[in-house]
Amino acid sequence: MENVEIARTLEDVADLLEIQGSNPFRVRAYRNAARTVEEHPVPMRKLVEEGADLTELSGIGEDMSKYIHQLVDTGSLELLDQLTEDVPDSLIEIGRLPGVGPKKTQKLWKELGIETVDQLEEAAKAGKVRELEGFGAKSEEKILRGIEAYRRHQARFKISEADQHVLPLLEWLREDDSVERIEVAGSYRRRKETVGDIDLLAIAEEGGSLMKRFTSYDRIEEVLASGDTKGSVRLASGLQVDLRILTAKSYGAALVYFTGSKEHNVRLRQRAIDRGLRISEYGVFKVEKGKRGKDEDEEAKERDPWEGELVAGATEEGVYAAVGLPWIPPELREDRGEIQAAETGDLPELITIEDLRGDLQMHSTWSDGRESIEAMLEGCAERGYEYFALTDHSQSLAMTGGMDEKKLRRQWKEMDEVVAKHDEIHLFRSMEIDILADGTLDLSDEMLEKLDIVLVSIHSRFNLPADEQTDRLLSALDHPEVDILAHPTGRLINERDPYEFDLDAVLERAAERGVAVELNAHPDRLDLKDTHLLKAKALGLPIVIDTDSHRTQDLDLVRYGIDQARRAWLTREDVLNTRSLGDLQAWLDAPREERAKHWRELSKGARKKKSRGAAAAKRAKKKSSTANEADAKAKKSGGP
Repeated sequence: MENVEIARTLEDVADLLEIQGSNPFRVRAYRNAARTVEEHPVPMRKLVEEGADLTELSGIGEDMSKYIHQLVDTGSLELLDQLTEDVPDSLIEIGRLPGVGPKKTQKLWKELGIETVDQLEEAAKAGKVRELEGFGAKSEEKILRGIEAYRRHQARFKISEADQHVLPLLEWLREDDSVERIEVAGSYRRRKETVGDIDLLAIAEEGGSLMKRFTSYDRIEEVLASGDTKGSVRLASGLQVDLRILTAKSYGAALVYFTGSKEHNVRLRQRAIDRGLRISEYGVFKVEKGKRGKDEDEEAKERDPWEGELVAGATEEGVYAAVGLPWIPPELREDRGEIQAAETGDLPELITIEDLRGDLQMHSTWSDGRESIEAMLEGCAERGYEYFALTDHSQSLAMTGGMDEKKLRRQWKEMDEVVAKHDEIHLFRSMEIDILADGTLDLSDEMLEKLDIVLVSIHSRFNLPADEQTDRLLSALDHPEVDILAHPTGRLINERDPYEFDLDAVLERAAERGVAVELNAHPDRLDLKDTHLLKAKALGLPIVIDTDSHRTQDLDLVRYGIDQARRAWLTREDVLNTRSLGDLQAWLDAPREERAKHWRELSKGARKKKSRGAAAAKRAKKKSSTANEADAKAKKSGGP
């Protein structure tokens, strides 16, 4: 079992216990253990194999350690089986709907006999839910909206969840001696925030050997198909994985085709048609005049897939070069102008993890973090950062241990003590300050002025009408001390939809006021989403990529923010925390009007620098020449 599956099982136990009305401390113990397991960088199965003492992990006691061992060894948990004898496990799904939770689930079950989402939907539509104490008409409406969102998202896996299923499978398959190459294609390769299924593409000397290994993977729930070159399985998690075994001469073409997106591939096919070529998953072919048509999908049903002269296919670079383009990064293949940019030499040099100089949102044990200020500092320093900001919560979030002004002053004293021992990295004195319902901030102006960075966000009253929510955000942005708007839409992927507000108006106001907007890199959030970031970039807004870390290992989640940023065409020049400490401090110190103007000038300069079309075209031509040589060699050899 992978960590995400173990964590989900422990969460299931916690939910069922809470529905039963068990001791809250017992429930919390399972939730804490689930969080520890899910966020741990090393798979529990490896720790068990190595004989590690799991009780050394935070929140894992003797009993919890035994449960984890049982899950790793057997794939199931006896305690969960016992609980589901008394409480239907379908209630877990109900409890995870927005506006429900375990306590209300218990009430729905006991008083209305509701055991499934379908039954809840039927009861809500009939007006029966609002009649229960503690619900009402608004709760009923929220439940119906939650069910709609649940149905929309239930077949999608967060990219971080997909990683936990896909990466161990790849590791398993690559142990087969016959494998020459195996890669993941599809929306996973484009690093979309959620994926529906997984496409694996392989080159193998012995296809039968690889397919046998694929279908014997121990996390498979069902083998859907198994042939000489194609196989399909459903993992225990519900994720479907398809494997295709290919020849070397068509591997690059298949990688382009199955990576997609569909819209991107349509554009490529049209370019091929315009040049007397045909692109398919098998390669790029020169076809006789009069035999090519625009309905490629319809033609493919009747045509010999190898018809025509193969001119490219072994490499992706060769496929793109055949239609007069340089290679295009997978994250950009969404038909958002990447074909045109490639043609004119204007593809952006996308941001990388190495470009980041610091992280400007994280938490410590002073609020809801799991590690000390010093531990977070050391974690940032180990990753080579020049600076970081500690942003524990403000007082209105009492459930997180949010800080009032007295507690904040005590924290500053500890910060000073930590900084006195560490000169390897700069610590910004900051705070994640809640934007209250009326748009005011959860800290006095006197204390705001003493912070190095003022980061603001919404954590409550998500259901305000759109105009009120918009005014709330605009008012906060108007405050002269605000520097960064964090996770602006408030969404939790597959769990909570964004709150309703006028995003365009908020981004425009942020640009006017010289306020940066955050791309929260936590894979549960990825907020802002890629399309929103494109708008922010167009407005010339500074973007901050933060992890919202609650422990040092969370700092590594920044890779998901980088994926999202790359999908939005972001370069290092678009991101505030790629700047040196001196440049960042200068931006923070600048008056609002000058700050916005300064950033616009930097953005214009960056765009001019990136528009050196002649140099880009020259590099692309050289790269394409190399790719064509590889295709020629593959064509001559006929593949494996």
